[in-house]
Amino acid sequence: MPTGKASSHARSHKPKATGTVKKATDSRRVQQILEILDRTYPDAKTALRHRNAWELLVATILSAQCTDERVNQVTPALFEKYPTVYDFANANLRELAEAIRPTGFYNNKAKAILGAAKKIAEQFGGQVPKTMDELLTLPGVARKTANVVLGAAYGIPSGIVVDTHVQRIARRLGLTSQKDPQKIEQDLMKIIPQDRWIRFSFQLIDHGRRYCKARRPLCGECPLEPLCESEDKTV
Repeated sequence: MPTGKASSHARSHKPKATGTVKKATDSRRVQQILEILDRTYPDAKTALRHRNAWELLVATILSAQCTDERVNQVTPALFEKYPTVYDFANANLRELAEAIRPTGFYNNKAKAILGAAKKIAEQFGGQVPKTMDELLTLPGVARKTANVVLGAAYGIPSGIVVDTHVQRIARRLGLTSQKDPQKIEQDLMKIIPQDRWIRFSFQLIDHGRRYCKARRPLCGECPLEPLCESEDKTV
């Protein structure tokens, strides 16, 4: 569970403030959106399969420019070959890259995973750190990856995961007018209660996969449609 220290730390690492959120985003409307999301996705969580924080960190790095489904096809054999962070830290870079080849951009991802493993093994006693500050020192880790790990592995609401689904849906719902992920995150953190940050992120990701698709969204079936005024609605 998050501690006072973690919460204070999370606040200190919010991206810089951005523009004003649309007027339509009043507290009542936001509450309606959250209630609908709770009814529709009561058990929302990351789709990346993992048994611990390290495996989630690796899976999240692999998920860049790759589907979670493809990552989940690769990680079982990967984690069997390299059972611990120390095994990853001692891995041969070329062999590691070959093992993750199906996820794309495998050379860069292998370098990031190997670098993160070495740093965790050498500086953090083999344990994935639990603060945003420390996570951001790891190769291949930016705010999105750190938020996934802190939220899904540790239950720490450090921020809101802004992937392509969250970015698209937040803009369509008028919760932000920004395009930069960090600015979108800042806008969302202003209007979504902190105890909802983790759940909200994964609910929007599920919603993007089910209804609010990038092309031809299924607006006629969408439970949020009455609250949406997006210009590209299909109804």
